[in-house]
Amino acid sequence: MLDILARHGIAAHFFVLGKHLGSDEGRHLVERARDEGHLIGNHSFTHAVPLGEDARPDAVEEEIAATDALLSPLVPPPKRFRPFGGGGRLGPHLLNQRAVDHLIAHGYSCVLWNSVPGDWLDPEGWPEKALADCVTRPHTLLVLHDIPNACLQGLDGFLHKARALGLRFTTACPPDCVPIVDGRVMGDLGGLVATGSH
Repeated sequence: MLDILARHGIAAHFFVLGKHLGSDEGRHLVERARDEGHLIGNHSFTHAVPLGEDARPDAVEEEIAATDALLSPLVPPPKRFRPFGGGGRLGPHLLNQRAVDHLIAHGYSCVLWNSVPGDWLDPEGWPEKALADCVTRPHTLLVLHDIPNACLQGLDGFLHKARALGLRFTTACPPDCVPIVDGRVMGDLGGLVATGSH
């Protein structure tokens, strides 16, 4: 993925799982992405249960803080966090109040999305869905996955088609996809936080 993005001169956001930062390979990939101008953020440690559904009392420490402890020495601030959505869904399952409090206290930006074309479900068909989303919105924040059998085989073609359509690529996020910026709440979080969560 980094090779393809480099050929196209495109910088992206990479949200990293803490469980991959325990290996030299994982750390080297993050360092390479950082050195090539990509922005790196925290995507939880395990990617197992959305925080709004995680009943563990120490879920925030185990998912956000544990990843940050491994990621912070590798990447410069500002801190970014993308919650695990469980298939790309938005809703109150994404966060609990403890997660929100942690993100605010530690100066994070919380980055969401407005397009999940399902590259891990349809490695061949996702580019058409992604292009349709991109041309119908003024600013699309597209989620792709750098895992086996996901976006990789269609990425180069997608980027060529997007450029041919006159689309521009940026690491700037649409304001409605960043409800917390540098620890400041920028809008209503009610639809993103589990009710009664601690």
